[in-house]
Amino acid sequence: MDWQTHARRLAADVVRPESRWYEPLATTPRHTFVPRWWTHGSQAWELHDGAADPEAWMQAAYANRTLVTRLGPVHADHAEPGAILARGTPTSSSTLPGLVVTMYRHAMITDDSRVLVTTGTGYGTALLCRRLGDEQVTTVDVDAHLVKVAGERLGSIGLHPHTAVCDITGDLPGHYDRIVSTVSVRSIPLSWLAALQAGGRLVTTLAGTGLIVTADKTEDGGAIGRIEPDPAGFMRTRHGDDYDDRPTDQVWQTARHADGDTVTTSRYPLLYVPDSWEVMSALELTIPGISHRTSTDGDTRTVWLLHPDGSWARASATGFLDSPTVHQGGPRHLWDELERIRHRLNREGGLPVYGAQVRIDPDGTMHLTRGGWSATITA
Repeated sequence: MDWQTHARRLAADVVRPESRWYEPLATTPRHTFVPRWWTHGSQAWELHDGAADPEAWMQAAYANRTLVTRLGPVHADHAEPGAILARGTPTSSSTLPGLVVTMYRHAMITDDSRVLVTTGTGYGTALLCRRLGDEQVTTVDVDAHLVKVAGERLGSIGLHPHTAVCDITGDLPGHYDRIVSTVSVRSIPLSWLAALQAGGRLVTTLAGTGLIVTADKTEDGGAIGRIEPDPAGFMRTRHGDDYDDRPTDQVWQTARHADGDTVTTSRYPLLYVPDSWEVMSALELTIPGISHRTSTDGDTRTVWLLHPDGSWARASATGFLDSPTVHQGGPRHLWDELERIRHRLNREGGLPVYGAQVRIDPDGTMHLTRGGWSATITA
């Protein structure tokens, strides 16, 4: 297979030829790290086997897009040929190469940086090894199979970084100049602050948001930085074979059809919150842990906001410009909080989440500020 032509095309799509990341992109066989992957069709997840269709394999592997490689506990490597799963939450993937490079650029990696990265398929690790040399790279994952297979695939192309099976929110196997996490966290783990060298930089995203955090370690053991202006989202960290997912299933049973404690009409068109990076991020910072669902029945669209504490909101509208009818129940009125955020967006033309300053205390407490706005995330 002429994968090199595809890799050079990918490199040209992602960066300019003079970029230090051009050669890593152009010389790394991404298909080696993603021999099988899942795609979501209209009703289910479908398994794709690269060897069974080499041309489709090349097109998928060298497109600037994310390829899901694990659903719940089911690795694409282990699934039966032609497998179809009716449901599943993605738990590992090969991140789109452009976003991997964006995260590395935010890390301000220098030629002598010692870098810790998350493993996944190993492709992002391979790019970093091509850029720095494998002796400066450590790659970790909570999944022993991923670490083993990624190590073998890295070795097959002559790369031998340090590898370890560990929960990235726990103790880390060394000290580093940079920590780049392509899984999201609710708060910055204390172990990252401990493992960073003085002046070292961490780069990650906040779970449930589209916010990239960059922060440099300070003399007191904390860190200062900012929320970068470009949005990104990653799967959140997990601590076992699968997420402890569906925490709002019980709430969902009520929220599907109940009348609620209040019934109102929204002044804004219906919004499925994950479609708006700014709004989703602001809402998550205000009330962490909301999950979102949506459905369409003919011309009628419905969205739900669900929280593990029993709070819920359901909004339905017919037509894109019609005002939705909103039912709310539980201890907090989630749609009211969403409306407050949309009021601010409407009034000011934007929300203060992107570009916010970040201060992380030595105990892990994170403070976000921009203008008169602030938010605090406790460790």
